[in-house]
Amino acid sequence: MTIADLCLLAAVVLTIATIAPAKLDGGREYDNANPRDAGFYKPGLRARAQGAHLNGYEAFPFFAASVILAEMRAVPQGVVNTLAVAFILIRIVYVLLYLTNRPTPRSIVWSVGMLCNLAIFFAPVWA
Repeated sequence: MTIADLCLLAAVVLTIATIAPAKLDGGREYDNANPRDAGFYKPGLRARAQGAHLNGYEAFPFFAASVILAEMRAVPQGVVNTLAVAFILIRIVYVLLYLTNRPTPRSIVWSVGMLCNLAIFFAPVWA
């Protein structure tokens, strides 16, 4: 198992963990029997946590496909590992910026993450 493979797991864990601030903020208002109640995710921290959470699910398929394709196409593992770790670190910063309501830096960081993901995806071309 490679570091990049572990980054796939990290991306899933980060996405799941991203919703935790909303649930903690809601305290007794959070109903585990109805976890997708739109009314619970009202504007503020809860809505931002849900937005970051959903974005994690949107970002994951391309990241996973990119890592798998790069590894299948024999891109040097160090390159794939480095870019995958960079993507995870960028996603952590992205989530923190989302939760703290900093939209402009968040968008910039998202773009850097997309470039990192594109680098993984196209690594077989230049490897």
